[in-house]
Amino acid sequence: MSGPIRDFAEACWSGAVPPGQFWKPTGRAEELAPGVIFLHTFANMTVLRTGAGLVLVDTSNYAARDRTFALVRSVDPAPIFAAIYTHGHADHALGLPPFLAEARARGWARPRIVGHRNVAARFARYRRTNGYNGLINARQFGIAPTWPMDYDDPDVVYDTTLALAAGEVTLQLHHARGETDDHTWVWWAERRILWTGDQFIWVAPNAGNPQKVQRYAGEWAASLRAMSALEPELLIPGHGAPILGRARVRQALDETAEWLETLERETLARMNAGATLDAILAEVRPPAHLAARPYLQAVYDEPDYVIRNIWRLYGGWWDGVASHLKPAREAEVGREVAQLAGGVERLVARARELAASGDLALAAHLVDWAVAVEPESRPAHAARAEIYEARARDAAALMTRGIFTAAARESAERLEPGSRSG
Repeated sequence: MSGPIRDFAEACWSGAVPPGQFWKPTGRAEELAPGVIFLHTFANMTVLRTGAGLVLVDTSNYAARDRTFALVRSVDPAPIFAAIYTHGHADHALGLPPFLAEARARGWARPRIVGHRNVAARFARYRRTNGYNGLINARQFGIAPTWPMDYDDPDVVYDTTLALAAGEVTLQLHHARGETDDHTWVWWAERRILWTGDQFIWVAPNAGNPQKVQRYAGEWAASLRAMSALEPELLIPGHGAPILGRARVRQALDETAEWLETLERETLARMNAGATLDAILAEVRPPAHLAARPYLQAVYDEPDYVIRNIWRLYGGWWDGVASHLKPAREAEVGREVAQLAGGVERLVARARELAASGDLALAAHLVDWAVAVEPESRPAHAARAEIYEARARDAAALMTRGIFTAAARESAERLEPGSRSG
């Protein structure tokens, strides 16, 4: 059996699709098994046909909700019996309003909303940090700083496991901390179908996101091992193409677990030996034999960030360097370095020299100090914009590229007519 989604899945597995294209949605719908329709949206959705009505696994995001509603209705017009949140991230759990409105208008029963107990707490936190989330979303994706305030909390919640019956179909829901603390993976034993949510997303695990709350690499790996032990034959991920065939599913799950386990094991070993975070970052790497795997490329998150999150989980925020415990302010450090260099102009010139030689990381330190000392300096901002543009071009990971691009844009805006820079 073939189809465009299956063909895409085969191309992803074989390496014919560049990793950066894995998440590009086609907007297609394809029946992967009888009554199991996969919707290839940015955050994947699945429609299950059951005797009780349709079950949705994930609901897409708030910006695309009208399109995904139309896509679901192009597949099947039946009432929604239940919608499962694999977790409360905005791209997975904010697509329900059109379905809820439809149920009210047609006099249907309100769809059950199913998720882990912590989803509601996440939504409450999102309301409290609305402005911050808008800013980091803008920085990460280069979009306007907006963030929703309206959320549909689950009305069917669980703590560890839940058997969800929908007509003749029974789905087993399992809680696992990993990318989030509210994550659910779903198992349909009769069909040997697994929904991983964002525990598997066709890129190196998002276990270190530098702008988000704590991730849990070890527990994430344990959940992947638990999934693998069930011997699924079809894996439907949170993003990207499905994986078909027991051997491939096992390989993808076990190797992703190994990737995470290695970073945690090696980080903890060095923490226990008294190493600083800086020393650990210089030494710990993912397994070399997995470097070429198409589903473990660092196109979203980076191993360094995962190590930092492991350190934060087990060791707190202090990195082990005494001067970093109560550091001098950035401008104070900058003034001292500028004085030693012979002035801010010399600092900027040296930053440009370092950038030209390829040492962009060190150049960025110097130019940030220069801007901290003289926030209105046009030469400093011009150098900073160029250096961070170069860093963004060199960055493979989306999060890294987004932050560097935002820094370059920030300085470039200071150079525009009418800005405060003099």
